[in-house]
Amino acid sequence: MASQRELDLVLFGATGFVGKLTAEYLVKAAPPEAKIGLAGRSLDKLAAVRSELGDAAAQWTLIAADSADQAALDAMAERTKVVVTTVGPYAKYGLPLVQACAAAGTHYADLTGEPLFIRECIDSYQDAAVESGAKIVNSCGFDSVPSDLSVYLIYKKSLEDNTGELEETTLVASMKGGMSGGTIASGRGQMESVAADGSLRTLLDNPYALSPDDSLEPDVGKQSNQALRRANTIDPSLDGWVTSFIMAPHNTKIVRRSNALLGWAYGKNFRYSEVMSAGKSVAAPVVAAGVAGALAAYEAVGPLLSKGVGKSVLDRILPKPGTGPSEETRNSGYFTTKTFARTTSGAKYLATFSAQGDPGYAATAVLLGECGLALAFDDELLSPLAGIVTPATVMGDILADRYRAAGMVVKVERR
Repeated sequence: MASQRELDLVLFGATGFVGKLTAEYLVKAAPPEAKIGLAGRSLDKLAAVRSELGDAAAQWTLIAADSADQAALDAMAERTKVVVTTVGPYAKYGLPLVQACAAAGTHYADLTGEPLFIRECIDSYQDAAVESGAKIVNSCGFDSVPSDLSVYLIYKKSLEDNTGELEETTLVASMKGGMSGGTIASGRGQMESVAADGSLRTLLDNPYALSPDDSLEPDVGKQSNQALRRANTIDPSLDGWVTSFIMAPHNTKIVRRSNALLGWAYGKNFRYSEVMSAGKSVAAPVVAAGVAGALAAYEAVGPLLSKGVGKSVLDRILPKPGTGPSEETRNSGYFTTKTFARTTSGAKYLATFSAQGDPGYAATAVLLGECGLALAFDDELLSPLAGIVTPATVMGDILADRYRAAGMVVKVERR
């Protein structure tokens, strides 16, 4: 039984940039009696990380494990209730660990923003995870907890108010922060996959690509992640312009998977999209058009940049995995998402999710850390769902409470 394991939680990738930040958060947030392990390729580097964490982590277990060593991953998974992993790109390094956790009945949380990876997890390990009782929870960082949890909480509020199913629902993101090297590597990895196999483009373009059964999904007309419009077309309370959001293609798939895993509880006419605020200055329309155009262009030619001269240029200019900004820069960042929804009865809701700290680093360490702690210590409150699941479907209300306790703003109001 996972509840009888030697360790409560293992952090795999603890020597990487985001891994270290997550370890620092766990020192502060984990219960004093928590049995935690730090895992990675080098015991010496793990020991150095542990020494920097202070006395609270002095007894944490160190585990040598490599993503290419299936036996080591199997042994690690069998020792712990939960594995939290920051080792990406996940399509390149993640599947052996998912295999190990699914076989061992070990819960798992990652930071992936890669639909192709999650689709492979579903196709390859869903049955094994269901049989063992493992909860394989993908996308537990800024991709895609604010999106997933906000819609889930609106749904719960609409149930409480008896106002019908969700229909038009739109998330508007505002943020300050850099793009992590790991996130960029994940995006490039997907483009390389598309370049090698053009049929994967169809999967990436399908809003229901992560559905348990695409044939059961509703036909609600064209749904696009491209955006360039005035913000008040979403809600009269908004001003300025909105544009395409780089994380929308992934986040929207996660939210739709949650709807399907819950038996399409959000509604069969549920339409979901995400945009990013471009501000309300005189230059906002130009900024919005530039962002929308750049993202559309990258979507079109990205696979071509994944090889040859294009790849060489990107290798030189883009941040590398495992790198990140200074502590001052991380702390000065922030994110706010506002999710506007309308139900079949005409009721309107607003979910607000916000936090201080660069969303890709400081905030993500909290988002991921609390997912791991919930899986490890809130056993009796978790949903009975097992398999390849989403944050909202197995930890929804628990996570909301945990994030509020951690200082984040997570709220829903009827308008």
